[in-house]
Amino acid sequence: MAASAAARRSVGLTLRLFRLGNCNFHRINSCIHVVYGSATGDSICGFRIPNRSLKTSKSLCHSEGEDAQDDDPKDVVNVVFIDRSGNRVPVKAKVGDNVLYLAQQHGIDLEGACDASLACSTCHVYVKAEYYDKLPQPDEREDDMLDMAPALQESSRLGCQLILTPELDGIELTLPRVTRNFYVDGHVPKHH
Repeated sequence: MAASAAARRSVGLTLRLFRLGNCNFHRINSCIHVVYGSATGDSICGFRIPNRSLKTSKSLCHSEGEDAQDDDPKDVVNVVFIDRSGNRVPVKAKVGDNVLYLAQQHGIDLEGACDASLACSTCHVYVKAEYYDKLPQPDEREDDMLDMAPALQESSRLGCQLILTPELDGIELTLPRVTRNFYVDGHVPKHH
């Protein structure tokens, strides 16, 4: 019992120190020495903070950080979005890009309220007939979500489940004129 209580206290202290924000562990330990006047260099209460720094990097979607126009032409996929007003918006993408994130990256009004977790139908698009058969069949979860989409057609798919391949070069995706959006407070989704 005493060992588990000590472990919980240690974990609690670690979490509190970690939550301090931008300081990494060795800077936090230095701050503790200044505040509590530890002259020996040992850490407070016998809790040692190793002199290691934790480095993380921002996770990028495939099309972030690089421009598709700079890539090998065989890796570029031309996509045309047709917005709700009927305007054609051509976009250069990369093989492996997700249609939902691509649309959001280029300011196209495709919501994706569930952030591609297959829990909504707000990224519903119509795929031009000649490209529909080049797509993998939708799985059962996607079919279930599509059933909730208004104005469903035979060429309907969820943009979050469409991954671009070289065979899809020139694909046209039309946004339905009506959608059941979850963001009603003016929130505009941002590309991750």
